[in-house]
Amino acid sequence: MTTASNPALAVPGACYRFVVGSATEAAQLIRDQLGADARVLSVRTAEQAGWRRWFGGARLEVVAQVPAPAPADDEPRDAAPVRTAPAAPAGAAVPPAERDGSVRPGSFGRPASIRLPDLLRRSGFSEGFLSRLGPTSRWNDLADRPLHQSLVQMADELRRQATSRPPRPLPPRAAFFGPAGAGRTTALCKWLAAEVFRRERHGRVVKVEFDRPNPTEPLAVFCEALGVPYEHHSPPLIAPEASGFLYLDLPALTLRRTADNTALARLLQEERIEGRVLVLNAAYESATLRDAYAAGRDLGATHLVLTHLDELAQWGRLWDYLLNGGLEPLFLATGPSLTGDCEEDVHGAILRRTLPGA
Repeated sequence: MTTASNPALAVPGACYRFVVGSATEAAQLIRDQLGADARVLSVRTAEQAGWRRWFGGARLEVVAQVPAPAPADDEPRDAAPVRTAPAAPAGAAVPPAERDGSVRPGSFGRPASIRLPDLLRRSGFSEGFLSRLGPTSRWNDLADRPLHQSLVQMADELRRQATSRPPRPLPPRAAFFGPAGAGRTTALCKWLAAEVFRRERHGRVVKVEFDRPNPTEPLAVFCEALGVPYEHHSPPLIAPEASGFLYLDLPALTLRRTADNTALARLLQEERIEGRVLVLNAAYESATLRDAYAAGRDLGATHLVLTHLDELAQWGRLWDYLLNGGLEPLFLATGPSLTGDCEEDVHGAILRRTLPGA
């Protein structure tokens, strides 16, 4: 198997084996290294040896082939060579993916029919999301195309859907809330830093407590550093527009007994809080994430913040909450910093992590 730094150097008829981290990476390598006409022969999970299996993510072994030219009449049609690849040179266009340098005879049978839905599932796309795409003619067209082309066009389709509805800015009166452990106070600090430093806005922050503790000492210190007034809840909170933004840090909402969230709902209604930011830990297991999202919708959530993205291996499942949930994505928290790790191009960031060409 021969390694080529661009499609022009790819050997017609040769097979190439890549061990990569995702279907996205595989599609990009096939397109860049072997050209638009290359076909995928097989895809399987590659087990890593030694310590790598403890610290590395799941890997995929992809075998692709460059189409051979039409044989002459006296040439057997199965005469396309299988070659052995040397080690990739330093600085080559291909990332140093793990390769064993050869495709062994009998390691795969006849060319497998690799389906786009199977690769999307590996990237974390949920069955519900795929089932909603299934009946559409656009989806059927994508499924019939070569795999690397269909992945790129899938990215275009997701981008189109993401931009089809007008953006909804966060109102100046807004509350940040979410389940315990979601990082709602850290999310509020990130948003405050962007408001004060980048957008040069001013306002005040109010800590709310009911019969549940709401420990937010770091928020008080952070507000003091920013020069933002920090207060404890004392109704009413209605203030003139000239006072700038008013952001509330609410106690954690509960998922087991939704009746316990009645006090939160009453506060949001009485204080006329129009912006309601639901903060969710994206690393939650799927059932918990769905329950937390539903509880936030019950409280009239308008915007969504996803946190702990640095702990999430598969970002594909987040599309359910971006395109089908009705909440406006505010930003992604990609790390623990109070003044950074804040990605406001939500759709673009998730496209880059789940599909090529984003």
